[in-house]
Parts: sequence; structure tokens; C-alpha cells
Amino acid sequence: MVLGCFDCCSRTGYDTIGNTGPRFGVRHLQCILVFFGLAVAYAMRVNLSVAIVAMTDNNHTNPDFPEFAWDESIKSYLLSSFFWGYVVTQVPGGYLSAIFGAKYMLFFGVLICSCLALLTPFCALTGGWKMVVVLRAIQGLCQGVIFPSTHTFLSKWAPAEERGRLVGYCYSGSQFGTVVMLSVSGYIASSSLGWPSIFYISGCAGILWALIWFYFCASTPAQHPTIAPNEKRYIETSGQLRRASDAGREEFATHQNQRTPWLRIFTSPPFLSLLLAHCANNWGFWTLLTQIPTFMKNVLNMDIKHNGPLSALPYFAMIILTCGFIWLSDALKRSGTSMSLNFSRKFFNSLGLWLPMLALLGLGFITQGDANAKLAIGLLTLAVATNAASYLGFHVNHIDLSPNFAGTLMGITNCAANVMSILAPLIVGLIVKDETDPTQWRIVFYLTAVVYFVGNLVFIVFGRVSVQPWNSPGSRQARPSPTHGQDEAERSPLIDS
Repeated sequence: MVLGCFDCCSRTGYDTIGNTGPRFGVRHLQCILVFFGLAVAYAMRVNLSVAIVAMTDNNHTNPDFPEFAWDESIKSYLLSSFFWGYVVTQVPGGYLSAIFGAKYMLFFGVLICSCLALLTPFCALTGGWKMVVVLRAIQGLCQGVIFPSTHTFLSKWAPAEERGRLVGYCYSGSQFGTVVMLSVSGYIASSSLGWPSIFYISGCAGILWALIWFYFCASTPAQHPTIAPNEKRYIETSGQLRRASDAGREEFATHQNQRTPWLRIFTSPPFLSLLLAHCANNWGFWTLLTQIPTFMKNVLNMDIKHNGPLSALPYFAMIILTCGFIWLSDALKRSGTSMSLNFSRKFFNSLGLWLPMLALLGLGFITQGDANAKLAIGLLTLAVATNAASYLGFHVNHIDLSPNFAGTLMGITNCAANVMSILAPLIVGLIVKDETDPTQWRIVFYLTAVVYFVGNLVFIVFGRVSVQPWNSPGSRQARPSPTHGQDEAERSPLIDS
């Protein structure tokens, strides 16, 4: 399935295509490994969410395994503790991956998290819920480095012409891991393996991935021992742009070990618009995934939270639409249209944020009834799945703005965005006093729709795709020419697929 997603894998072997390197080369192998790395990371992120049902089910799932008398308050601590640590290591993760290499940050992040997953049943049985809370918080610390390190890694390996496509395919691994875990965990818990095997299987999968990753991966193309010279040249010469002041043309250069220009980053309008878009995205995305099941249970009398396959449906649809949006981007490129990279980023970001916004507006009018319950599931699936278009929008924009500091930028925005993920359910709790009142839920949906709308509107107005001057703070740079205020891509018909 995964190999099939890579349209560039349609020819087997190392069939070279001009100066672009092999049609299926080392860069694609690296991206496949990233895909599965994010899959196992997300499987370990959500394993407790599904296992806790069997762990507290009063012998309704599998009487052969011990269960715990954890009330809803304790469950909320257990399920949120992961994010306590996850937020903390976002910015350090991006910074450290730029210094030590993304390979090692991803390796140790997944490996340690996997070992802790194996210890989860032991901690639950010997130390109770408090020890599990500590363990999950440490797992969050480990996984906090993963997204920033992935962005650092892709900034080195994804050629500019393939950036959106490869980033989209890689990050769809997070949905793949979620789908697998939500779909099979119920069966594992009710089998002879019992709920502890949910943690054992996901932990072992993570350790296996870490070993494969360490052997086959390198932080940069220059460090990979088997990469073809033409593929290495293709990746490196399509990477980080800088303006040659004496010729007024773009040249390519790599800058290592630079001091991070924090002040210039935090006063950059393109970055601040990216930050707001990321925060708006997470506010809406996590409001949908955490609150809609409660809305459907209390307003529509339909419980999907404990239905694994139904809970996995939005994520599965998101994987399909990720491939669909990437195909659309490629099709637009092949059609010879003059749509610029700047327009492409904002077009797909609008699909990723404003289509969920419309779905939320529709959910505000849903009332009781079986037909309406099915419509609500459809709108929820649509809202989550169409968010995949943002992979070709703001999600890749960190690399557009600054290939040298892409991991650091991702750490900053992902940290802020995950704070929004925590705040959004709290705001919902302040609004919804009666969970059976559709009017109160309508306010939640409209508020979230406004957040989606404003976040994308700011990105449309202030977002840019040109490499920012602070990407190379140590190099000599000319002041922009009168036309340099426009993005390079606005003067080129290239569409980043």
C-alpha cells in the first residue's frame, strides 16, 4: 500500500532520469522509513487511548487479565499526560536535530519511547496510575523531538521540486499508525493476548523500526554511503536558496552550525502567519477528534468512541485524500498551468482549513435522528480527511521559509499548536454546560469555524514561500531588489508537487 503511494516507484530498480537521479532512489527509501517511523510513533501515542477501555472494562473484554478501578478523572490524567512532556521538547528537538543530525534524534526518540511502551503493563500493575502518568509524560518528552527532527530531515532530503509530495506521504504515516492501532487493538484486547499485548506489539514494532532506521538512514545525502552521485547532486542543488548579489540570480548553498536568529524569526510576518495557521489547524483538528464523539453520544445517541473501526474511519479517509491531493498537485503541474508555488501552497491550505470549516458549520445544524447521525459521521470524516490538504500548505512551509532552520521552526509552531490542542477542549468545557443541548454545541462549532477561517486568511495574506533572509544570517546578502518582494515562485510556473 505504502509503496504504491509513491508514484515515482512505478519503475523498478534504479532507472535514472536525467539529472534527477534514480526514479526510485535513496531519497524515496528514506521517506518510506520516515512514513513507518511516524506510524509506529503514533501507534504508541494512541495505544493507551484504546487499551484503557479494556483495562477498566470490569471483565467485559477479557476476564483473564487484571483491570483497574480508574474513574474518569484518573483517565483524563492518563490520556493527557503524554502531551505534558510532548510540548516541552518541541523547540529543543528542532534545535538539537540541526546540531547532531535528525537521524539520531529520531532514532533515540522512537527507541526510548518503544522501550517505555514495553514497560507500561508492568508500571500499571506495580505502580498504579501515577506511575503510568509519569511513564507517559516521559514518552511525550521522547516523541516531542519527532516532528521537528522529521522536518529537519526532510529539509535535507526532499528536493524542492518534490517537497510537497514527499512531506505529504511521510506525514500520512501518522494517520496510518493511528488507523492500524484503532482497528486492531480491540481484537488484541479480547484475544488470548489481552490488553498488555497492545503495548508489547507497538513497543516491539518501534524497536524494530529503530534498528532498521539506524542501519539504512543518514541525516544528509552526503552522509549516505550508497546514494548515487547524480541523485546526491540533484538533492543538494535543489535545496537551500540564496541570492547572489552580484548576478541577481539564485544559487544553492548549504549552511551548517549557524546561530539561530531568534529575534528575526519571531518578528517575521511570514513565520508568524505560519504559526497562526498551525495553531488554528490544531485547534480545529483536535476539537473535532476529541469533542465530536461526545457530541454524537449525548446529542445523537450514537457512541463511536468505543467503536475502533468507526473511530479509525476519519484517519483512513485522511490517508486516501492525502494521496488524492498529491495527485491533484501533480496533475496541475503536468497540465502546464502557470499556477505559482505561492498560490499552490495557499490553495491547498485553504482546502485543508476551510473545507473542515464548512463541515463544522454543517454540524451545527445536525439534530437527533438516525439519518442525521450518519450525516454527522460523514461530516466528521470529511472535516478530518480534507485537513490532509494542509500537508501541501502550511505543513511544508517551514522548509520553504528556512531550510536551515526548518526543524526549529517546526518545533516552535508545533509547540504552540499543541498548547492550542490542550486549550481547545477546556474552552469547550466552559461553553458546553449541558452536553445534550445542541445549541451550546452549535456555539462550539461556530467558534472553531471562525478559528479555521481567520488562521487561513492570515496565511493567505501574509504567508510566503520564498527563503527568508534570516535563513543564512552569517552570509553576505544583498538587499532585495524591487521585484524581490514577490516570491520567487510567483515569477515561475513551477508547482511544487
